[in-house]
Amino acid sequence: MARIGVDVGGTNTDLVLECAGGVFYHKVPTTLKNQSIGVVEGVKGICGLAGIEPSEVDVIVHGTTTATNITIEHNGSETGMLTTRGFRDILHIGRHKRPHNFSLHFIVPWQSQPLVKRRNRIAISERILPPRGDVETALDENEVREATRLFKKRGINSVVIGFMFSFLNDAHERRARDIVLEEMPDAYVTLSSEVANVMREYERFSTAAMNSYVGPKTAFYLRDLESKLREAGVSSKLRIMQSNGGVSTVEACATRPVRILMSGPAGGVIGGASEGEMAGVRNIITVDIGGTSADISTIPDGRVKIMNPRDTYVSGHPVLTPMIDLVTIGAGGGSVAYIDEAGAFNVGPRSAGSEPGPACYGRGGKEPTVTDAQIVLGRLDPDLVLGGDLKLDPTLSRSAIEERIAKPLGLSVTDAALGIIKIINNNMALAIRSNSVARGIDPRQFSILPFGGAGPLHGVALAEAISARDVIVPVAPGITAAVGLLKTDLQYEQTEAVIVELNAADEAQLERINRAATALRERVVADLDADGIARDQQKIEIVAECRYHGQGFELRAKMPEGPITQTNKPVIITSFHDQHQLDYGYSYREQEVELITLRAIGRAAVKRIAIPKVRPTDGSSIDRALMFVRATTFDDGRTLETPRYDRMKLYAGDKVSGPAILVQHDSTTLVPPGYVAETLEYGNTRVHRAGVA
Repeated sequence: MARIGVDVGGTNTDLVLECAGGVFYHKVPTTLKNQSIGVVEGVKGICGLAGIEPSEVDVIVHGTTTATNITIEHNGSETGMLTTRGFRDILHIGRHKRPHNFSLHFIVPWQSQPLVKRRNRIAISERILPPRGDVETALDENEVREATRLFKKRGINSVVIGFMFSFLNDAHERRARDIVLEEMPDAYVTLSSEVANVMREYERFSTAAMNSYVGPKTAFYLRDLESKLREAGVSSKLRIMQSNGGVSTVEACATRPVRILMSGPAGGVIGGASEGEMAGVRNIITVDIGGTSADISTIPDGRVKIMNPRDTYVSGHPVLTPMIDLVTIGAGGGSVAYIDEAGAFNVGPRSAGSEPGPACYGRGGKEPTVTDAQIVLGRLDPDLVLGGDLKLDPTLSRSAIEERIAKPLGLSVTDAALGIIKIINNNMALAIRSNSVARGIDPRQFSILPFGGAGPLHGVALAEAISARDVIVPVAPGITAAVGLLKTDLQYEQTEAVIVELNAADEAQLERINRAATALRERVVADLDADGIARDQQKIEIVAECRYHGQGFELRAKMPEGPITQTNKPVIITSFHDQHQLDYGYSYREQEVELITLRAIGRAAVKRIAIPKVRPTDGSSIDRALMFVRATTFDDGRTLETPRYDRMKLYAGDKVSGPAILVQHDSTTLVPPGYVAETLEYGNTRVHRAGVA
């Protein structure tokens, strides 16, 4: 059985292949205009490395940034919206929440970059009332038809339908969709009750609008990729990584692309958690540093966390879909260093990407980047990047830093390069603290796990900045996100609003909860059945999303086994109190607990990629891995003659004392003076202070 994981980043596309011949890694430049081209070339290339035909591949799991990039670049489809009369401006008003509480000058994303322009939000006469979803005003079908014809006249082919309280009764939304498709059979239509069947009208409408905004282009990309793979002789299943850390089918993700907005970073977190497990470390902070961005996630006790719904924003818009808890900032190898109009020295968030890329790429880029600084400091060998496949010009790096940074600030080129590295490290350290210290987590109890092509160059500096225990470098740092794709399960989720005060719930209300749970279970089973998953391989979990009465957002609580009764009802209540205590440091055990939403999560376990162990040390000298020695400048300003070691020739138990640099095809690990790099049993590396066990 051959399986491939493909992770597309802003600069490179990373691939891992597992087959009978072993595990193979590959990296190719991302083709930004059409990512599918680079993916197909990468698949053919890695099959060639493994000596197999593309037709022998059974499964491809793909982490994509297509939907994410659409939101960042604000180039989604022009979208029309049908909504309840009197509520046309919900998407504009939002929550009247200030993006920056103490700033007098700020941009409100949902107003400055609306997902649906006001002129394309058309009010329809209809009204459904809480709490039971009774119809007060019937749907005016003629108004729906006229609005659809207006959309067609304006060239709009993507439509979102969001009616008030449709999570209680979706009949009007479903009928409106039928009418839209009668008038425009090829329209891309999203119902708010299908993508976010929960209360909170603004967030539900925003989620549905985002789905239609990114939907047409994302669906085209996924289906185009599937078609191109077929043309290349790949007949395998194509699976897509979702924001929640599970994988799903192309069709499901093309219909609900809002679920893959964090597809790429999610694979990295899963891969990082697995690497921590292989190293025997339960508390880790993953830092995925690529060419464009850095994705940071805190994993306590080996548990990947799901973000609280109040925090699930994408490009400033709330999106009510489960996402792995992570922070993304514009910090990577391609981050541009510049002096702003006020004379301040900045690095990022703007990136040179892969085209034109850092100055050293020789593709026309004139601005200095973090990669250029690493080359000037001697930490990155221009003749060894990607095993020598990517030739870099160090003179271009030096010229760019000298002209754009050093001369204007009156610094030496070396000091300017050190400044670039210190600024980008500080930016990342602040983001790490926001995901750990700010949430009551002590980073002194955690290991930094840096990956991505640039990650291990920054690992020790980040560990020092936040006082982490040590640094764990994965086996293939530049490919870790792709490896994570082959370590995750197939996953589907369904939700239903069930608003009940649990403490006072009577038998009729408990029966309502049980009916909803049964219906959700059946829907998730149907999803897994449709994907060809045998019933004995299906695992269904029902979770209760609860809050204290009147509280703003919910937390997940465990459900008891079997139907809910007066006897086992306290299981949910106690679980919610415990979760509130864990997340916020306090709980109110005597207060009413309100159930808001039931969520069914259906999973099917897949075979996990098996990373082979490396040869244990035989007591021989590590000189077997020595390549050469070059001058390298470290953070303290010292320039030292520093040996390069081929990381692939180090055995489990080997120890390399700093200063040293460990070189491999997909990444480079910096070991500063005073540190030791110890190779672990799977080929991963622990970097720690000398003399510290």
